[in-house]
Order: sequence, then C-alpha cells, then structure tokens
Amino acid sequence: MLELLGDSARGCDFALVRLRVEGDRIVDADADGLERPLVGLTLLEAAAVGGETLPVDALANALAPAFHAPPSATRVAVAMSGGVDSAVALIRAAPDAIGVTLRLWLDPDGPDAERACCSPDAVLAARATCHALGIPHVTLDLRDEFRRAVVEPFVRGYARGETPNPCVRCNGRFRFAELVAFARRAGATKLTTGHYARIVEHRGRRLLARAADSRKDQSYMLATLDPRFLDTVDFPLGAQTKEATRAEARRAGLLSAERAESQEACFLAGDDYRSFLERRGFDAENGLVVDEEGRELGRHDGYWRFTAGQRRGLGVSAQEPLYALRSDAATNTVVVGPRASLARTVLEVRGRMYVSAERVSAKLRYRSPAVAATVSGGEGRLHVDLDSPAFGIAPGQAAVFYEGDVVVGAGRILCDA
Repeated sequence: MLELLGDSARGCDFALVRLRVEGDRIVDADADGLERPLVGLTLLEAAAVGGETLPVDALANALAPAFHAPPSATRVAVAMSGGVDSAVALIRAAPDAIGVTLRLWLDPDGPDAERACCSPDAVLAARATCHALGIPHVTLDLRDEFRRAVVEPFVRGYARGETPNPCVRCNGRFRFAELVAFARRAGATKLTTGHYARIVEHRGRRLLARAADSRKDQSYMLATLDPRFLDTVDFPLGAQTKEATRAEARRAGLLSAERAESQEACFLAGDDYRSFLERRGFDAENGLVVDEEGRELGRHDGYWRFTAGQRRGLGVSAQEPLYALRSDAATNTVVVGPRASLARTVLEVRGRMYVSAERVSAKLRYRSPAVAATVSGGEGRLHVDLDSPAFGIAPGQAAVFYEGDVVVGAGRILCDA
C-alpha cells in the first residue's frame, strides 16, 4: 500500500489531496473539488480528472512522484508547454496520448515569470488543454534538478568569463533526458514535442535536421540531443510553418492558438541576465577597459556584463567603432578593439561528431549564419578551421555542425586555437 500526498496554494486558498494506492489503482482518496471520485481509478485515469484549479493541481502533485502506467503500443507522451505548438502536437497524438509538463526553477525576483514556458500558469494551461480533450496530464516538479543542471552551470560560466547558452544545455540534454525517462515510465512508445526540427536517416543513422520553416528552426538549440533518443522522439511540426500550426490550432478551437511565444532563458523570468547575475552574487566591481596593447581606455563595473562582439555600452569613445573582444575574469578586464580584431578562423570545441565528417557548415551562434569549415580531432575535443572569418565567437556558446540540413556534430566553444 502506497500513500500519496499533494497540496497546492494560491494566496489564501489551499487544497490538499491524500491517496492510497495498491498496485496501480487508487483504493482510497481524500480529495474534494474534483469532477469525479478517484477510488477505483488507475493513476493514468486519475491524471485525466479535472475540476477546480487548486484541487486538480494538488492531485497532480500527489500523482507525479509515483506515476506509472502499463506499456501500450499506441500511447504517446507529449511534452506540453502550455503554448500552441505543443497543443497541436497533442491533438495529433490523440486519443491515446498523455501530456507531461516540466515545472522548472524560475528566478522569483524576475519581472515577468508568467511568460516562461515552465511557469505555474503555463503548467495550468497545459493541463487544461489535456483535460479539455479527456487526456491525462502529469506535472514533473524538477525545479531543484533544473537549477543544478542548467542554472548553476550558467552562473559558473559567466564567472569564468564565458557567454554560456543555457537553452542548448536545457533542450539538448536536461529536458529530453527527463522526458524520455518519463515516457518509459508512462508506458509510451513515443515522445512527441512541438519543437520545429526534423529527424532524418543520414548515413545509416537517425539524426536531427533543420525544420522546413527556417524562421522557426530549433535544430541549433536541440543539437546536443543524444541521437540514441531519436528512435523514441518525434517532431510532428518540423515539416510545417508556424502559421500553419496556428491555423490548425484555430480550426481545433484551442485556446492556445493565439498564445504569445515563450521567452528564451526562461529561468530569467523576463529579466536581463546582468540583473540576474547581480542577484546571484556578482559584484559591480570597477575594472579596466583596455585596447589590444593593454592601454587603458576607460572603466567598467563588471567584466561579466560584456560578451564578445558587443558594441553598445562599452563606455569608451574612439575614432573608429570599438567592440568587446574578450573578458578576463581573473583581472576583471575587458579588452576592446576594431571589428577586424573579432575575426576568427580557428577555434576549439568540446563536443563530438555523431557521424564521421570533416567538411561541414559550422553555426556558432543562434542568430548567426553558418560558415563552411573543416573539423578534425576527437575524444571530446574538436579542432575547427573556418573557410572564412566569423565575428564575435564567444567561449561558452554552442558550435553546431551541419551536412546540408543535418546535424552531424555539436559542442561548446572553448577558445581560439
């Protein structure tokens, strides 16, 4: 016999749910405010029960730690964010679908937490979408795990003078590892998400590829996703445009059809990363802005406020435009110079190739065009020679290598060779 307890509160309102479970079936329940009794239901069936917001939330919190379901050849787990993309992925997977939403850590002092894809309101919206279709929904509270796996490395990266990309770490590693594990626990054969990417056969392997809609393509953010997961994962929206997705949602009468896009780096909760780092203990310590020869040009209030390629906010003036070239965490120094000094043709990457490839297109920032390159090396460290200079390469950012539209390797930029 297993006893499960869940609660939920907003303001002065509070709800508590107690369940006793034998096997996978509820044998006793203390739960008011739900639309139907829970006794006799399986955990899977209970996850589809709606009702008043707080009791349903309390029920979800009770179910999540122990949730499991027997295997089903047709069941699909759908990662739900509360937005339109995952809602359309859900209706594609119905009727034998189960929604799952990750509740992740958000900076409580951020100004706009509700825009984040993992906010409490986003969780409620995702659950409501599932329940409106009679589909079970499970919320996994991974706030502590997310903080350790994504937020803390982000902070440590800036402390080293890097410009880390937390979305690559979250999407490519943390998020999918948790979702695939949940899909197995839920007895699902597939995990579906609303990401804009495709999975293709390439040189004898299933690999990630760019989405058909280049404006929404998320293959860069997903590039570190282990190819071993791709037999389980499906991206049903990868072959269509965002406009087509919204039109499909409107035809289905989904409330999320007009929901705004979620922001990047969701844990910042709508804030600037500089303010976030200040709250994490980064001091506004006065330091030098110097040129490439070490001559002092000005002062700054924290090396971590600057990233390679930055032009605005340097606090210095010169006859030609100056850019941040690099930051030295050890000396709290920012080095600036002309744009030509940003040019790099060689870099080192900690990562791996998914298939053997030398000639690739290397994408070195999310919003930067790819550059033709040659990749060599191995054992977790790759040497990259670019055919033409790239500007504003920043240690800590992701390097993603493509053959055509297919992701054949990825890693984290370390430094110039």
